[in-house]
Amino acid sequence: MKEDSDVLAIACRPMANVSPVTASSLAHQPFPTPSPFSFSVASTGWSSRPSIHYTNLGLRFSVLLFSFVSAISLAIPSKKKNQPSSFTAYPELMYCFTVHILAFLYTSFQLFKGICDIAHRGFLISDMISDYMSFILDQLVGYLLISASSVAIPVILQIEKATPLWTAAIISNTMSFVTFLVIGICTLLSGYKLCKRIIW
Repeated sequence: MKEDSDVLAIACRPMANVSPVTASSLAHQPFPTPSPFSFSVASTGWSSRPSIHYTNLGLRFSVLLFSFVSAISLAIPSKKKNQPSSFTAYPELMYCFTVHILAFLYTSFQLFKGICDIAHRGFLISDMISDYMSFILDQLVGYLLISASSVAIPVILQIEKATPLWTAAIISNTMSFVTFLVIGICTLLSGYKLCKRIIW
């Protein structure tokens, strides 16, 4: 009986500080399993950026196209028809033309920056500055576009109907409103990216 108790004492001594359950769990799970509610950089980092960037590039290209059509539609009739009264005779249409040119230039810059961001992250501007700048300037361009559309409506009513300038003003104003809708979506996307950066 004395020899059996000594054997049991010697057998239990190596396992005094480590539980058998803990030892077996460590052997089967060498790496801890992350919680599904924990913050994962891989899920919100660069791997998720391309889809957002591609969507942003598609919207920016639409703004570029619509603003170009809106601006060129005002300039073409006076060149082709040699009308004495072109869009330059109306300050409101000149304002619309200037806004469309500014929207075209701004969107060209955003497209170039977006392509550079996909190829080389933060090549031109850092991500934080880019998010703030895009959110603010998108709202500014959107305000200019909707104000240009509003200002052009009374002038269109004053122009003689069925003339090339009247048709061009209608096309330009329609494209201006569509451009405003698309730049509004870009603003929402920029706001989402900014909130994601600040809050999350």
